[in-house]
Amino acid sequence: MTKIRAALTGIQGYAPPYILTNQELEKMVDTTDEWIMSRTGIKERHIQKGEGLGTSDMAAEAVRLLLEKTGTAPEEIELVICATVTPDMMFPATANIISDKVGIKNAFSFDMNAACSGLLFAIVTASKFIETGAYKKVIVIGADKMSSITDYSSRETCVLFGDAAGALLFEATTEEFGVMDSILRTDGSGKEFLHMKAGGSIKPPSHDTVDAREHYIYQEGQTVFKFAVTKMADIAAEIMEKNGLKSDDIAYLVPHQANLRIIDATARRMGVSKDKVMINIERYGNTTGATIPLCLWEWEKQLKKGDNIILAAFGGGFTWGAVWLKWGYNSSSTGG
Repeated sequence: MTKIRAALTGIQGYAPPYILTNQELEKMVDTTDEWIMSRTGIKERHIQKGEGLGTSDMAAEAVRLLLEKTGTAPEEIELVICATVTPDMMFPATANIISDKVGIKNAFSFDMNAACSGLLFAIVTASKFIETGAYKKVIVIGADKMSSITDYSSRETCVLFGDAAGALLFEATTEEFGVMDSILRTDGSGKEFLHMKAGGSIKPPSHDTVDAREHYIYQEGQTVFKFAVTKMADIAAEIMEKNGLKSDDIAYLVPHQANLRIIDATARRMGVSKDKVMINIERYGNTTGATIPLCLWEWEKQLKKGDNIILAAFGGGFTWGAVWLKWGYNSSSTGG
C-alpha cells in the first residue's frame, strides 16, 4: 500500500510594522542593549499596536497571503490548527475566528497549546490527519501576541518577546517528501518554572490577581535555560540518530528562537555548522508559536525540494520536540 505523507507546500509569515528596539527598552526598565544582546541575542522585536487587535488578526493576514501565494481557495482547506498561548479569548478557539476572517467554510478548526513547542505539536497532529487519508489540505498556524501577556516593568521577560504569525500549508502526497518522522515530549513538573499565575480555573481573574500582576508570563530564567539547552539539543540529535542522518545530510536546522545560546548549543550537539542554522532572533525575539514559521518563510527561496530539515523546539510545560521534514517544493513553484 502506498504511504501517504503530509508535504509542506507553502509558507507565509507576518510581523506587525511597529518595532520595539533595545534602545526603547532602556528607557522602560533597567537594562542596556549590551546586556540584552549578550544574554539573548535579541536586538528588536515587532509589537502589534491598535485597539481591538488580537492574535487572529496577525494569523488571518498570514493565511490570506498563503492562500493567495499558493493559489489555494479557502473552501479547499479541510482543517485549520492554530498553535498559540495568546488566544483572542478563552473560547471560541482562535482557529475558528481565523477561519471566519479568511472565508474558510469547509473545515473544522481548533487551537493547540504547547507553548513554544506548539507549532511542532500542531504539525505532527496535522500530518496524522493527512496520513490516514482523512484530509488532503490542512493549514497549520503558529501565532502569538506575546506583548499582551508581557510585563513591561520586568527586565527578565520584557526583553524576550515579540508578536508575529506564520501559516503553513500541508497537502497529501505519495512522494518521499514532507513530515518524515517526529519525537515529541512533555514533562508537566516543569510548570512551576514557566507559567501564568492567574486567569485559569485554579485562580480566576479578580481585582487581586490584576493588582498583583499575575496575568503576565512568570519565568525562572536560569532553570528554564538549563532544561531548554539540554532537552532541545538532545531531541534534535535523537531524531537524527533514529533515522541514520548525519550532519552532512542536513540542509538546515530550524530551532525555536528563544535564546541564541540555546540555539548554538543545539547546533553543536547535532554537529551542524552555523551556516546551516536558521537564526532571526535578533530581529523578532521570541514570538513563541511563530518563530519556526518566520524562519522557514525568510529562508524559503534558499530551500530546494528534498532538502532535509530538522525543526526543534522547547517550551513551557515543559514541552519539547523535533520534526524531520523533507522540503516539498522549490520556492518558484509558489511564487514565493
